[in-house]
Amino acid sequence: MKKTLLSVGTLALWALGASSVFAQSAKATIGNDNGMVISRHIYGQFAEHLGRGIYDGFWVDAKMPVKKQDRVRLDIVDALKKIKIPNLRWPGGCFADEYHWRDGIGVRTGRPKMVNTNWGGVTEDNSFGTHEFLELCKLLNTEPYITGNVGSGTVQEMSNWVEYLNFDGKSPLSDLRAKNGHPKPYNVTFWGVGNESWGCGGNMTPEHYADEYKRYAIFAKDYGNNKLKKIATGPAGDNYNWTEVVMKNVKKDIWGIALHYYTLPTGDWNDKGPATGFTEAAYFNTLKNGLRMEEFVTKHSAIMDKYDPDKKVALVVDEWGVWTNSEPGTNPGFLYQQNSLRDALVAATTLNIFNNHADRVKLANLAQTINVLQALILTQKEKIILTPTYHVFDMFKVHQDAKLLPIKLDVPDYEFDGKKLPAVNVSASKDAAGKIHLTIVNIDNNKAIDFKADLGNATWSTVSGQILTGTDVTNINTFTNPNNIKLVAFNDAKKDGNNISVKLPAHSIVSLELK
Repeated sequence: MKKTLLSVGTLALWALGASSVFAQSAKATIGNDNGMVISRHIYGQFAEHLGRGIYDGFWVDAKMPVKKQDRVRLDIVDALKKIKIPNLRWPGGCFADEYHWRDGIGVRTGRPKMVNTNWGGVTEDNSFGTHEFLELCKLLNTEPYITGNVGSGTVQEMSNWVEYLNFDGKSPLSDLRAKNGHPKPYNVTFWGVGNESWGCGGNMTPEHYADEYKRYAIFAKDYGNNKLKKIATGPAGDNYNWTEVVMKNVKKDIWGIALHYYTLPTGDWNDKGPATGFTEAAYFNTLKNGLRMEEFVTKHSAIMDKYDPDKKVALVVDEWGVWTNSEPGTNPGFLYQQNSLRDALVAATTLNIFNNHADRVKLANLAQTINVLQALILTQKEKIILTPTYHVFDMFKVHQDAKLLPIKLDVPDYEFDGKKLPAVNVSASKDAAGKIHLTIVNIDNNKAIDFKADLGNATWSTVSGQILTGTDVTNINTFTNPNNIKLVAFNDAKKDGNNISVKLPAHSIVSLELK
């Protein structure tokens, strides 16, 4: 065992001292696939007009000395293409329900300005609008997910937006699209019918929203062979009544219902806790709150099963992630926060939950892509850094559109201050080439774990892997030390008959490929 500890993937273990002895063990049984596919759209991202997410994020000053296409930063595009983001949600969020799409088309110098009342009270110049967003999606090779304005908009406004983007015939709106530089339709498929209609999107009751949804949805037309996937505003967290009412009253013309849940370190919206320099108590509480996603997905899915036993309606978790206090000295309305190994552990755990609920969860969006909340990328003028969470999405991209392999787990607890959490979570899949991928998370802050999995009758002969870990869960990447937390090769997995044995360091994320 001492020789095993010398491998590259677990060098960080030495910094943890004697407490990281492999004193605990976890077991898993991995079954055969039953044809269920992990939708690639679970790995979607979110870009709202909020803080430095769009402006000074994706869309920069024309004079900034970075490689650009128009004003889109191409180093960011390249980084996101590497992790194969499948869809990008826009323009919000709360911003969507005060956004009027006609303000963001045409000659940029002639576009009207507006006040972003939700996020910092700043002036929005509308230089980044519909065409700019869709050109960004083209650069990213990703599908657009547009959220329509139900809160302050009209049925006609959303109906016209759909026609403007998707109609491949002669009409005033398709002519306008051609005049603005795009004769062919964009064929946008994913459409959100409002956002958080129980709150910033209109303070509606679920009964009222269900009626509004049906009214908006019937006028959002399919054009040609492009069939819209309409997504209803769903609940926040444990608002099970909202799901019940919407599923009961909206009988057709619905592709998905959205769920929003943010992991707050403290659980208190007034003081969410810092992104850095936190204690183990704060770490434990953050993971405890993050693991509630399993409860929410399970219970909302059970309600959906009552009205949709064939699981035709998707559960769309289109806002999720860790939300801390904003970084000191920044505009609190911009929601800029650092990103630590703790956040990566929450992200990996959440993605394992989504994968294992692939029968119902078909799309999800991390909040948010750049410079906002649990971002993948942070920027500082011409510099960018990839956060620990970015590296999680890099590790997990192997699950996209792969067949889910069911798992039974027997794992030890991570104990702190008399409280317990399951220390290990896992998801597994088999891709089109027959390769098996496992993503394994050990959230225990102090103890390494000996993990063994029975692969049954699966055929494989070699294993390779990567690991994301550090000396402490507070570790971050900075503009002076951008590679403090990064992926490295993992060599502490070995074949034992048809079982696999893995030495999991404390607070680590491991991805394995068996072929």
